[in-house]
Amino acid sequence: MMDLKESCGSQGSQESSSLRPTSWQAFAHSSTLHGLRFVFPYGQPSARRLLWAAALLTCLGLLALESAERFAYFLSYPHVTSVDAVVSSSLVFPAVTICNLNAYRFSRLTRNDLYHAGELLALLDVHLTIPQPHLAEPDVLAFLQEKANFTAYRPKAFSMKEFIERVGHDLKEMMLYCRYQGQDCSHNDFKPREGDWQAGRLEGRNGGGELSLDVNVKASCEEAADTRSGAVSRLADCMMRPE
Repeated sequence: MMDLKESCGSQGSQESSSLRPTSWQAFAHSSTLHGLRFVFPYGQPSARRLLWAAALLTCLGLLALESAERFAYFLSYPHVTSVDAVVSSSLVFPAVTICNLNAYRFSRLTRNDLYHAGELLALLDVHLTIPQPHLAEPDVLAFLQEKANFTAYRPKAFSMKEFIERVGHDLKEMMLYCRYQGQDCSHNDFKPREGDWQAGRLEGRNGGGELSLDVNVKASCEEAADTRSGAVSRLADCMMRPE
């Protein structure tokens, strides 16, 4: 009687252990990889399991092959350069914008200009005197002392438009030569116009146009003072010297 019970117990334990899923089966059934749970099914192996295993291995092989091919293509650093050249027989004459370091020419200032616009140009103070003359260079100081002597001076009418046209830059003096599409041009081909110097738009390249300007800038701009007291040296020496 005892032997029969022991044999039945051992047989039942063997059946329960055979029905318990392995770790691979548990992983396959919890994985999101499509088809993996059919490769490791519960129960006895079948032909379906072999078909799913072959399909899964084939897909993984194709994935590895395509990935290796793309990686090798990346390491070859391929590049494609496409350039289209369009030749135009005629071009519209371009607009030329000149941004001067100085707005006015220091050598063209008159006594009447200093009287009306000296404070505006930061060359004189509110009392029409030179602020801190020791900061100005000798030639600049001598010029200002001569022009800013308003003893018994009777000021004349002042026009800002006339002042800009007279003291501002003259394109005829600035232009050395001009050539556009193989033909010579001059200052007469340009029409000066006052615009917004704080904003502008530039397009394209020279387009066959060449323009040279004779600009004479003193090399002492770095010595200019940044404070209001040094405005005489800075404006006269750096901002108004190019002629």
